[in-house]
Amino acid sequence: MALLEVDRLRVTLRTARGPADALRGVSFSLDRGGTLGLIGESGCGKSITALALMGLLPEGARAEGSVRFDGRELLGLDEAGWCRLRGDRVAMVFQEPMTALNPLHTIGHQVGESLRLHRGLGTAAARAEALRLLERVQLPQAARRLDAHPHQLSGGQRQRVVIAIALACGPDLLIADEPTTALDVTLQREMLDLIGRLVEEDGMALLLISHDLGVMAETVQHMLVMYGGTVVESGPTASVFERLAHPYTRGLFAARPRMGLPRGSRLATIRGRVPELADLPAGCAFAERCDLAVDACRRALPDPAPVAPGHTARCIRLDAVR
Repeated sequence: MALLEVDRLRVTLRTARGPADALRGVSFSLDRGGTLGLIGESGCGKSITALALMGLLPEGARAEGSVRFDGRELLGLDEAGWCRLRGDRVAMVFQEPMTALNPLHTIGHQVGESLRLHRGLGTAAARAEALRLLERVQLPQAARRLDAHPHQLSGGQRQRVVIAIALACGPDLLIADEPTTALDVTLQREMLDLIGRLVEEDGMALLLISHDLGVMAETVQHMLVMYGGTVVESGPTASVFERLAHPYTRGLFAARPRMGLPRGSRLATIRGRVPELADLPAGCAFAERCDLAVDACRRALPDPAPVAPGHTARCIRLDAVR
């Protein structure tokens, strides 16, 4: 049995223009110890998916479908139930470490909080374990940082603290939502290597959210390409990169920066922009930006079509993709 099973998850948000579907029937599964990546442009539904899995959807949001964790249905869980789960068996590394940390509390207090809540450790024991965790994530001068506040640390150091908090109770599932966004290129590589090593050592399942195809190629076994609140392509990472079946996936791949381009070269772009949630069409959300779209693409959302074993793409023009 998979550790995480998401089936036809639909999330509707309240907006100034009325209800809007942020997720439209998202389905996937993640095995224990497996690694899965969600990729797509901003506004495609990646972070909303993560928030739904953590029970942190915005006020007034409505979630339908099924989210089963270790055989237990999570949709409909009350806040007390979510609080028992969050930080214990499911943990999350947020993309902006400064807003993820409480500026009023010390680093040691924040790392030890879940240990006190979920493991019942006393103050001294939680502090000792917090030090061990900070050393494990290779925070420089970890013992001195216990009594520091977030503003006294650099961005990379704060991100290490956020990772330590997520690892504190040894979760079964780690969700990392663009954990390198606020970091420079060198620190991005360090953080990804650190997360990958810790996931492997602890046998955790990893759900990694990113907009970087290179990160996906190096980090996860399977990937989902998201657009317009739905999964447009999914499969083993190697197969997705080999075939690039969906026009949107091809557009993302073509737009990536590459070494060796002549000075002044312009990167390829996908024309248009991601539609607002309230403007999502009944059919394929990518149709208005797709050179291959026909009228049928706009009438109904296509079903996933097989591309290779375990690899599907939600497109009726797969035969025309070259």
